[in-house]
Amino acid sequence: MFHWIELDRLLSLFKYEQYDPLVFGTSFFLFYFFAFLFVYRLLAKTRDLKIWTIIFFSVFFYYKAAGIYFFLLVFSAIFNFYIGNRIFVTKNELLRRITFHLAIVVNLGVLVYFKYTNFLLQILNDLNVGQFNPLSIFLPIGISFYTFKAMSYLIEIYMEMMEPIKSLRNFSLFIFFFPNVLMGPIDRASEFLPQLESDFSVSKADISRAVFLIMVGLIKKHVIADYIGLNFIDRVFEVPLRFTGTENLIAMYGYSIQIYCDFSGYTDMALGIALLMGFKMRKNFNFPFLANSIMNYWQRWHMSLSSWLLDYLFKPLQMGLRNFRGLGNALAILITFTAVGLWHGANWNFVIFGLIHSFFIIFSITTKPLRTLFYEKIGLAGSKVVHVFQVIFTFHLLMFTGVFFRAADYETALNVFHQVFTFLKPEVFPQFLEAYTIIIFLIVMGYIGHFTPQKVVDKTV
Repeated sequence: MFHWIELDRLLSLFKYEQYDPLVFGTSFFLFYFFAFLFVYRLLAKTRDLKIWTIIFFSVFFYYKAAGIYFFLLVFSAIFNFYIGNRIFVTKNELLRRITFHLAIVVNLGVLVYFKYTNFLLQILNDLNVGQFNPLSIFLPIGISFYTFKAMSYLIEIYMEMMEPIKSLRNFSLFIFFFPNVLMGPIDRASEFLPQLESDFSVSKADISRAVFLIMVGLIKKHVIADYIGLNFIDRVFEVPLRFTGTENLIAMYGYSIQIYCDFSGYTDMALGIALLMGFKMRKNFNFPFLANSIMNYWQRWHMSLSSWLLDYLFKPLQMGLRNFRGLGNALAILITFTAVGLWHGANWNFVIFGLIHSFFIIFSITTKPLRTLFYEKIGLAGSKVVHVFQVIFTFHLLMFTGVFFRAADYETALNVFHQVFTFLKPEVFPQFLEAYTIIIFLIVMGYIGHFTPQKVVDKTV
């Protein structure tokens, strides 16, 4: 009996647990990763063996994170590999175009079904088109990321920016690659695939930087983001009216650094893990709260997504709407940032988030000549004072829109603002500071870490 129990426990390590998915930073992931790294370094002596080792572990990793839906990942690799070849070899331009667009429809169709079906049904209900009950649909983790990776591959082949890869094995590694399959960064095939021709060598400097990134990522995500989220921010945003405006305001500042530490921390771990295997991935964050405009923010935040949407959505829209002049440019921005909002979730709050950002960007572009003229007249054109003001102003705009991003619905977001503007009660701050000392400390440390100059960071590696 004892042996059967032990065997069952051992087998459970290789089974998918719906309420305990495998993600970075958990003790189980560290166990699996060290086992993988041991095999990768000691047993995989050739490039081919290393590639197969990564593929098998990546599939296992995604199975432990998403269960049976790992078949979607496999489907994405096989489908897009063969469609990419078909697009490349097809000489008839009409047939080539049809093949490409059908492939995009299939990729987006799978994504829309799993991520947006119930949101679309909600819209139909709101429009009184009919009454539809929400479907029981499981959202496979990471589906947006690997779908966008696959689509970038097809787009670059269609635009004749690259030739299709000949090896299904290597393309599968690009799609399956476990460091970024769940939460990015969204690598481009033209940047990732050539690395498979190298020997995956790792220098001492690479190991040092990888360990540094993993440690920083763990601190950001699990020490700062998870702790302040669970112990304070989640409570406030669940029922804002239970808290004073001061507490809601602190939660707003706290959420800005929480989401940064959560997402960039995960990315840091992904970059470090990939580097330990000899792979270099795209940088995803570049001190986003130092942005001096909303546009500049999106050049610093989730950079792999921003560049993807810029290259494959905004620029084609801008070109297609060029006859509308300024109005066409504004419409392209509006559509792109609606997509940014929907990317993050199937919820009206995310749509509002995207629309507000599009408004800020359109307003900034429209008024730039007037602002430039004003700064020149008062003698502050290009001054550090203006730059610092713009950074502070932009950060608070981001904090404002972050409420819509975090709140469960529109009403909850309004309740947060209601408390801040009508029930501030600043006199409770000393009591809050005494009761939530660790929370305040971690929020402050998060901001200090973010604003630490790059020169200082580089010296620590």
